[in-house]
Amino acid sequence: MRRVILIQPRRDGRVFGKAPGSPYTMMRLASLVPAEIPVEIWDENVRDLALDTVREGDLVGITSMTVTIEGAEQIARRAMRQGAGVVVGGVHATLMPEHTQTFAHSVMVGEGYFTWQRLLQDFAAEGVKGMQPVYKDETWANLEGLASISDRVIQLVDEKNHYWTPYLEITRGCPRNCSFCTAIRVSGRKMRLRPIDEVVDEIQRRGIKRFFLTDDNFGLNFTTDPDYCANLFDALAKLDLHGWTCQSEMSIAKYPELLEMSVAAHLDKHFIGFESVNPDNRSELGGKSKGVAMQATDAIRIIRSHGVGVVGLFVMGFDEDTPATFQAMWDFIRQSELDSVSTTVLTPYPGTPFRDQVEAEGRLLDVPWSHYDTCHVTFVPNNFTVDELRAAYDWLCRKIYSPSQIARRGLRSLSRYPLAKAGKKAFGSFSTDYGYRRTYAYRNVL
Repeated sequence: MRRVILIQPRRDGRVFGKAPGSPYTMMRLASLVPAEIPVEIWDENVRDLALDTVREGDLVGITSMTVTIEGAEQIARRAMRQGAGVVVGGVHATLMPEHTQTFAHSVMVGEGYFTWQRLLQDFAAEGVKGMQPVYKDETWANLEGLASISDRVIQLVDEKNHYWTPYLEITRGCPRNCSFCTAIRVSGRKMRLRPIDEVVDEIQRRGIKRFFLTDDNFGLNFTTDPDYCANLFDALAKLDLHGWTCQSEMSIAKYPELLEMSVAAHLDKHFIGFESVNPDNRSELGGKSKGVAMQATDAIRIIRSHGVGVVGLFVMGFDEDTPATFQAMWDFIRQSELDSVSTTVLTPYPGTPFRDQVEAEGRLLDVPWSHYDTCHVTFVPNNFTVDELRAAYDWLCRKIYSPSQIARRGLRSLSRYPLAKAGKKAFGSFSTDYGYRRTYAYRNVL
């Protein structure tokens, strides 16, 4: 084996000289490559890919979401033409392995940490001929000692100079079953927890001061594993962190002691999937939210009263939504105390019940995979034409992400902190809304 090259296709590119988030999956897989084998991580968000150097003896591993799978295919086909062994993994490969197999020697289905090591052995022994068509791992393994990031990889990636926000994983899985979400199909329904000492060790060795948790639903652990959360917060409180954020659900409002502890542990914001303020959408939300604006308002107020920020995540375009839903959403956002807002278009991702439904009903649009970015309409809605849903979504985004609204929410968020912490918290107070505005703006016209 000549070398291992792990590639992340371009999605957002650079923002003010850095990519938004670090290639966390690539970092963990690279750490499993034996020390005697050279390993490289190529992130197309950071720099152009040196594909002209790829040749026989190289093993090229590509990770991809559905939105970037077309770019992944182009990279894979070129690498194969030049003689390299090519394996593709990630969310899209797990959800659509048959499609991914059309442009790769091997496909990684599932988490891949154990099957990746088997593939390395197969390729080292017989090259491309030794690669199996599919390596499947959906055992949802215990996270203890799983793919710890090595010092070699930490130096290789140089997060401080290349990325705004380092990513980190503490727990994995989500027992909720929202009809439009891929989480349980990619990470399983059982909540799994990393040993706290391993989390602390990784933070310290990487030298990171801020991070975003990739956990699908970290906040659910407030309910399922409160003792783990308390011990974790105690450990993180001892570190010199500027702040961190996670994905959650509004049930965390029921746990005031843990909210207080999380503030001491430097947690800044919960990204909470309220999903909808339309009560008719209950059946689509997997028990996570009841789509009732008053419940969401109360939860936001309670959480913020403990000094923790709330980023509201909303999805538009459910079959029960009407034009009035968009006005109700705008009214709710204006009147709420949210620190930041993400509003997206419902998207029929592969492997989800919602996709099965719209496909069976003949409502799936023939659009490129690159439109599966939650900012494009990819199916025929129930109470709108395609153009009407697109126009309603554009109307809402223009209001939410106007400079005045971003400034208003950012200043409100910053006001939660004492003056001594303002310098550390300024970036996070405005960056979330700015990122969502940019995401919407480069795919549409703001």
